Formats: sequence, structure tokens, C-alpha cells
Amino acid sequence: MTPIALRPDLLAVASLIQPGEKVLDLGCGDGALLRYLVDTHHVTGRGVELTQEGVLACVRRGVSVRQGDLHEGLGDYPNGSFDTVILSYTIPYLNDPAFVVREMLRVGRRAIVSFPNWGHWRCRLNFLFTGRIPVTPGLPQPWDTSPRARPLTLRDFEEFCMRDGFRITRRVYLRNSHPLRPGPTAHLRTATAIYELK
Repeated sequence: MTPIALRPDLLAVASLIQPGEKVLDLGCGDGALLRYLVDTHHVTGRGVELTQEGVLACVRRGVSVRQGDLHEGLGDYPNGSFDTVILSYTIPYLNDPAFVVREMLRVGRRAIVSFPNWGHWRCRLNFLFTGRIPVTPGLPQPWDTSPRARPLTLRDFEEFCMRDGFRITRRVYLRNSHPLRPGPTAHLRTATAIYELK
């Protein structure tokens, strides 16, 4: 698989992974990121995916995966089993994100969390002018489709981390596929946010 086959946010996540790491990808979807990391970074990768379709896609890609709910599925992993635990575009769907992030940091040395930013200027204008729940640039999902995502902004996530004691050690902000410098307007221009936590 070539880097072009991955979404820009997944390429940005992959750039944070060191060669040879042990990686756990939670909500790994079709396994594209794990396959890429195994092929290019020579990681030992495992995934956890809820949907049967996702699990079958992972198996077709030759990715090690187990089917399970993230609120229940990490208890089988001992402390410090992985170098990095990834949660890409999944946190808005979790019922108890603090529990899952704590578990990520228990089983991994660090966590990488990414999500679409509902605070993006297009979302704000859409809501202001149409009166409808916005569709984020990074996640074109109407409000009534299942599973339902909760709106999440950069400020919401950073306050969540501060409140629950998760230390943010790196921030990557993307506008489409282009990285943005952190600054006072980043919360308006960022389509996808990627955070490293320890």
C-alpha cells in the first residue's frame, strides 16, 4: 500500500510512529493504517474493531484484529503491552471517553487521539446560517445516521484532558491534508486534530 492510499489524517498519525514499535489501533476500521504501519514502519500491530465488516476487511488485509467493544476490550491487555495506542476518529462515538483514554495509557506508553473538529469555521457558519447541525469537513456524517458522533472541538478536548489529568505532549492540526501551526485561530481553521497524550 502506498502512502497516497491513506487519508491525510492517518498519514499524519503514521508520521508519529517510530519504526519497530508495538502498536494497538482501537476502532481500526478496515485496517488500512495498521497495514501501512506494518509495511512501512515494521511495527507489531494489533487492532480492535466493533463491526464485523471492519474485522473482515482487516483479515483480508492480513492485519491482526479482534472484535470487541472498547469499553470492555482493553481489560485483557496487561499494563505497558504497547508503545503506542491509537484512537483515530473514534472518540466522538464513545460513551465513556475518559475510561477508554485511561485504559489506553495503562496498556500503552503513549496514546494518539484524532478527531474531526466541530469548531471549524465552516461548521460554525453552517450552524449560524442554516440552523442545522453541521457536518464537519473531516467527517461527512449527518446527525441521524448510526453510530452517532458527539460534537467535539479542540477546546473541548483540551479541557477534557486537563480535567482528567491527561498530559498533552504533542498537537498536530490539519486543514485538509495541510498541517497548521498552533496559534490563536487554530481552533477555527483546523479540520482534524491529532493529540499525543502521556
